[in-house]
This record gives sequence, C-alpha cells and structure tokens, in this order.
Amino acid sequence: MTKEIRFMETVLRDGQQSLIATRMPLSDMLPIIKTMDEAGYHSIEMWGGATFDSCIRYLNEDPWERLRTIRKEVKNAKLQMLLRGQNLLGYKHYSDDVVSAFVEKSIENGIDVVRVFDALNDLRNLKTAIDITKKAGGHCQTAISYTTSEFHTVDYFVGLTKEMAKMGADSICIKDMAGVLTPAVAFELVSKIKAAVDLPLEVHTHATSGIAEMTYLKAVEAGADIIDTAISPFAGGTSQPATESVAIALEGLGYNTGLDMNKLAEIADHFAPIRDRFRNDGILNPKVKDVEPKTLLYQVPGGMLSNLLSQLTEQGLQDKYDDVLAEVPKVRADLGYPPLVTPLSQMVGTQALMNVISGERYKLVPNEIKEYVRGQYGKPPVAISAEITKKIIGNEGITTVRPADLILPQMPKFEKEISQYAKSTEDVLMYALFPQQAKDFLGRREDRFYDVPVQTIDVSIDVQ
Repeated sequence: MTKEIRFMETVLRDGQQSLIATRMPLSDMLPIIKTMDEAGYHSIEMWGGATFDSCIRYLNEDPWERLRTIRKEVKNAKLQMLLRGQNLLGYKHYSDDVVSAFVEKSIENGIDVVRVFDALNDLRNLKTAIDITKKAGGHCQTAISYTTSEFHTVDYFVGLTKEMAKMGADSICIKDMAGVLTPAVAFELVSKIKAAVDLPLEVHTHATSGIAEMTYLKAVEAGADIIDTAISPFAGGTSQPATESVAIALEGLGYNTGLDMNKLAEIADHFAPIRDRFRNDGILNPKVKDVEPKTLLYQVPGGMLSNLLSQLTEQGLQDKYDDVLAEVPKVRADLGYPPLVTPLSQMVGTQALMNVISGERYKLVPNEIKEYVRGQYGKPPVAISAEITKKIIGNEGITTVRPADLILPQMPKFEKEISQYAKSTEDVLMYALFPQQAKDFLGRREDRFYDVPVQTIDVSIDVQ
C-alpha cells in the first residue's frame, strides 16, 4: 500500500510573513488562486497570524474581504488560519465573547481549519477557541508550541497532546516556529504522539537553521500525516522548505503526495517575479534567506531575528546584534523558558534589546513583560525566581486563575466605541483587535464613500 503524505501551502501566510513581513497584497494572490486550488494541497494557509494586522496597517485592505474573495475561488483545498488562542491575532488576552465572535465570523466568512496555539502552552488559554470552533462547524487543530529546555521534554509534549485530544481537538500540530526541532527528536516525538493520540498530526517548522528538510523526512517516516511547506520563490531561510523540492524527494521515496507537479511549476512561475519585486524594493532583506545555525543555540525564530536586526538598524546599533542574540536565551531562562512565539518572542526580544542597550539588565522593563510576570498571559512553563520577580514587579501579586476569567465581556464596549464607522460585527472585531489602525482604516473607507479625493487616503507601505 502506498504511503500518503499531504501538504499545507504557506506562501499566502507564513511564507510571506517570514520573508516580507506579510506585505503581499491580495492582487498578487488572486491570479494564481484557482491553480493553487487545483494543485492537490490538503490546505492553503492564507489568514491569521500577522495577515490581519498587515492588511489594515500597511496594505489598505479589508482582511475579511480578502478571506471572502479567496473563499469564492477555492473549491477543493481547505482554507486554514493561525489563531493565538485567547490573544486571537493581537498581543493581549481578550474576553470570551470577543474570542467567540471572532472565531464564529472567521468560519462564517470561509475558514475551514483553525490552528490554535498558546504561547505558553497553557491549555486554559485554548479552551474557548476550541469550543467555539467546534460549535461553529470548523476543524480545530490544536498546536503545541515546540521549544527546548530541560522542562520541555518529549514526554511533556506528548502529555499536552493527550490533554488537547480530551479538549476536543480534531487534529494536532507540532508548531516549531524557531526551526529548532532536530530530525532525531522529530522522529521520537511524532512516533510517541501517534501512539498516544488517534488524531491526524501535522508538522510545522522553518528552514532557518538548515535542518528542516531532514526534520520533515524523519517526521514523515515516523507517521506524520501533513507537513507545511512554501512554494519555492517564498521558501527557505526564515520561511518553510520548498514545496516542490520536498514533494519530489518524498515521491522518490515511495510516498503519494497528491500534488500536481505541473501546477506547482505554474505557481512557482507566478510568485518568482513577485519575490523579485519585493527584493528590488528592499522589503525582502537578503539576510532572511540565510541559513542561521545559531538558531539552534539561541532558540530564536527567524521572524524574530529579522525584527531584531531591523530595530537595531533603525537605531544605528547593528554592531549590537550578536550581543542581543546572546542575551535572548538568558532572558528566556529568567522568565521561565517561554516558547519564543508571538507575542512572547517579541517581548523577550525587546527585553533582551533593552538589557543590552541600557547596559544594565532589567533597568528598563516593558509593560508587557511586567504583565507576563504578573501571570496575565498565563502560567510560565517554569516558575520565575523570586529575585527576578521582585526586580521586575516588586512586591505585586501574581494572577493564578485563567487570565480571561478576569476580563468582563468587551463586545458591547467595542460596538459602542466604533459605532460611527462599523457596519458589521466584522468591523467591530477589527477595531477590537487593532483599535487605532481599524479606526483609521474604517474612517478612510467612510471618506471614500463620501467621495473624498483619493490623495487623502494613506496607502503607503512601511518597509521597516
């Protein structure tokens, strides 16, 4: 019997998010969508993550309209999104009524598969998203945020997947956002999860450290059902391995991928000049295509590497890059070994940056780090020491309940605040997640409705 392995294509979300900070407009996607739908993918990741923010902040696009437009064209593949649990697509926790409304509307507008994760692997922060995804008729894929430390053992992650299955997960994902899952560990982890949980298993990694293809091979040999790849023009470096290359290799090893190689060639031909345009415009920094073995030492996701470099370059402090990289694992250890995934990757990276630039550790502490130490993001994997706790928040108390339990319903407040511009629940949710950007976007939409001259509409693209 032929062994099967299915593919999720990431070029419309994580591939472009990792390489060009999610600056690809819908106009670049639409001409090739039907071909992508006919290529044999299990699913196409095209929403969630940073796409929502980027649409309204940089591209002057309605993210809900992007979803609806793509949904009309896609008849065969599943449409997939990434959701940060109780954080949704933002950087803080929202009330249960906001989470419920957002997930319901995502599915109603066209999403099939909701991949939901929590940056701390605190399963309490997944419960509402899981429940509402199931209730709304979507497929809920729960993801473990993979990372390494003495605490984060294979057995720990297998235990998480068992709990996720009990909570109602339809499938499981090993989400290796930093590209640090080694081939040997991948084989062991996939084997043990498949033995423990009778659910489809998807594996997600990044090519940053140079080992991703080997990791995928061992994961597939161990029984993984789906792997995440990016079409070649947007593959490699901080993105995923190339769809065509991995598919050809696995087909040669006797696996049935279900992919049409001619269609994949068409898709690659479409995205190659788009990649070149972003490269020529300076948005695609050549550095993010580099292999960075230091990732395996510092546990820093590729997108975080490019973001740190950008921040330092803006301040003329590029020479501090290696110092900041070396500080990241120290901060992570101080903070209880959180997996470096949004929003914790940005928070840990910013704290490392401040420690290096100020010349004194924790002299400057962002509010988000203080909230994290107070327990407002959930429970850290390892208890934070009393010394670090006192240095960051003094003698303040620490939250031990599920953070969202402390948040009163927010939808009525958001509806009232944006009533001047919102014409739908989707508009209200846009405002709930990104208040200022949504207000600007919805205000511009209103201006267009009243025939305000086009030059007053800000469609500039920030290339930082």
